[in-house]
Amino acid sequence: MKAWRFYGFRDLRLDEVPMPVLRPRHVLAQVLVVQPSVTEAQLAAGVRTLAYDKIKQRLETEAPVQLFGHEFCVRIVELGEGVTRFKVGDRVAARAKLPCEACPLCESGRGHLCRKGPIIGFQLPGCFCEYAVLPEIALTLVDDRISDNEAACLQSLSDSVASVETAELKIGNSVAILGQGSMGLECLQVARVSGAGRIITVDVRDEACAMSLELGADYAINATREDPVAAIRALTQGNGADIVFECAGGSPTQGLAGVKSVTQAVDAVRSGGKIVGVSWFGSPFELDVDLLRERSLRYVFPDISTLEHLQHTVNLVASGRVRMKPTITHVLDGIENVAQAFEITANKGKYKAINPAQVRIAI
Repeated sequence: MKAWRFYGFRDLRLDEVPMPVLRPRHVLAQVLVVQPSVTEAQLAAGVRTLAYDKIKQRLETEAPVQLFGHEFCVRIVELGEGVTRFKVGDRVAARAKLPCEACPLCESGRGHLCRKGPIIGFQLPGCFCEYAVLPEIALTLVDDRISDNEAACLQSLSDSVASVETAELKIGNSVAILGQGSMGLECLQVARVSGAGRIITVDVRDEACAMSLELGADYAINATREDPVAAIRALTQGNGADIVFECAGGSPTQGLAGVKSVTQAVDAVRSGGKIVGVSWFGSPFELDVDLLRERSLRYVFPDISTLEHLQHTVNLVASGRVRMKPTITHVLDGIENVAQAFEITANKGKYKAINPAQVRIAI
C-alpha cells in the first residue's frame, strides 16, 4: 500500500510499504479522510511543541517512519481476534491517547486517567496511508448523519469537549475564547450548548472572526484592530470574563500568539475566575504566579479526552448542536496531496484555512 513516511523534519515522502499486520483486538481499516492536526503540522516542520523531543528521537533512530494522522475517519475491512464492538463496513473515528492497560490506574478501573499508553500517530502508526491497523479500544462508531469529512474532526472536538468539561462551566457564565482556530471554534460551540452566557471570541484574522460569529459567538474581536483585554472587560461590566479559554498560544512562526495570549488571558479573566490552558508552547515560559494568587485565579488544563467524550462528540455533531461542516475550508483529493495538507495547516493565515486541511484518501 501507499503510506507517507518521515525521513526527518521537513522530509516527508510517499512510499510503497507492506500492508500492516492485523493483530488481536485490532481492526484493519481503509482510510477515508485524514487531516494533520496543528501540532502535527508544527512537528513536521521541526517546530518545538508537544512531544518534540520524542519525535526527534524517533526520526534519529527509526527513520523512515510512519508518523502522525490521529484525526481521521476510516471504514473497517477486517476484524482481528477478540473484536466485539464493530463489524466489517462500519465507519469509525478514534481517540488518540490510549491507556497502557498495565499500570495501577488502569488495573483499578481508572484507565481514563492513564498517561503511560501510546498515542496514535506518535508511538503507533497513524492514518496518512491507505490502510491502517487500529486498536478497538480507541474507536467509536460514526453516526450515518455525519459525513466522512466531519468525522475526521471528531477527535479534535473530543479534546474541546474535555476542555469545556474541565472548566466546570455554570449556566450563564461569561466566556472569552482567545484564538479561533479549530479548537477555539469547537470550545465556542461546546460552551454554547453547555449553558454559557455571553461568549466573546478573539482572533487576528477576519475570516476566523466571521466564522466565530456564524457559529454562535456574541462578539468577535479582531486583536489587530482593538485591544482584546479592554474589549472583553468593557463587555463584562469591567469585571472580565468568568472563564477564559486560551487557544491562541504557540509558535509565532506558524502564525500563533507566542505566550502573549497567556498574559492576555490573565488580564481578561475576572478575579476568582478560571483560565483553561488549551495551547501547547513547546518550551517553558515565565508566569507571575503571585498575580494569579493575589487575584484568586484558577489556571487549569484540560483533562484527557476519553472514549465517552468521543462518543458525546458524535451525538453533538449528528444532532446538529455542533457544526463542523462550515469550518472545513480545504479538502484535497488523493493520498499524494498529504504534503500539501501539511503546508496549508501549518500556514492557515496564508491560505485562509479554518479547520486543518483534509485529504480524501479513498476516492
